[in-house]
Amino acid sequence: MGVASYEFEVTSPIAPARLFKAFVLEAAKIWPTAAPHAVKSVELEGDASPGSIVKITFVEGLPYQYMKHQIGGHDENNFSYSYSMIEGGPLGDKLEKISYENQFVAAADGGSICKSSIKYYTVGDYVITEDEIKTLIKGSEIKN
Repeated sequence: MGVASYEFEVTSPIAPARLFKAFVLEAAKIWPTAAPHAVKSVELEGDASPGSIVKITFVEGLPYQYMKHQIGGHDENNFSYSYSMIEGGPLGDKLEKISYENQFVAAADGGSICKSSIKYYTVGDYVITEDEIKTLIKGSEIKN
């Protein structure tokens, strides 16, 4: 198994506390409403503590039917959270899992900067390229 890392930042006009609440604390309720063209449902298997599983089911017509995330943890004081995609989505037969560490920090304009660190764990001797990583990141964007 190999591991490839990728880091990036995305800005938002929304404050860190509000983004953290939407992406972490109330995702199961908010995502299907905020992105009905992409997310059909979000189900929690467990009590939302580390190790619990979140299943995201997508609407018909998208490249993936579903994906499962295993919760790593979250810190409400620092607006940070971590999880690993362990099933479905883009994993296919070349990726064992994709782990994410994200943090929302305050931007000077009152909005946020989302700092993301992603690790791609490959199956066997497979080596993921930077172009493949960029394609995966671009493909994960939800478009209106």
